[in-house]
Amino acid sequence: MTAHPGGPADARMLDAVPAEHLARLMPLARDAAYPGAARIFEEGQDADRFWVIRSGTVALDVQVPGRGRAVVETIGPGDLLGWSWLCPPRQWHLGAETRAPVRAWEFDAAAVRDLCAEHPALGLALVTAVAETIGDRLRATRTRLLDLYGPRQSRPTP
Repeated sequence: MTAHPGGPADARMLDAVPAEHLARLMPLARDAAYPGAARIFEEGQDADRFWVIRSGTVALDVQVPGRGRAVVETIGPGDLLGWSWLCPPRQWHLGAETRAPVRAWEFDAAAVRDLCAEHPALGLALVTAVAETIGDRLRATRTRLLDLYGPRQSRPTP
């Protein structure tokens, strides 16, 4: 994996962004830290930032009527936390809670969108990385929800 300015070599989400674009993107990052069991955002809230996790784990969950929150995926170092900032209506599709203390790079979404408008090649690389994350998350969410709430196999009667 590629080493990134100011960070570990395991920032997978940033691997899709060429070094010359990272040089523009990383100055927008600020260090963020969250304790374990902290809610980072709630489903339906405004999505005005995103994170690349450096250490720790975050559970992504969906509110299931009558059942509460259901965890659909747990993410960790190198993963993107939050993609809803990219497209209108810019509201979180899931909720997020730390499972262990988290350190992350936090990005202001409006500043990143402005940077992408100024540098379309950076925008394309970032949108490609986010799209890959969205695809992975949708597959994981579907699988998890089928495991939790899908039809049960009936047992053969003896």
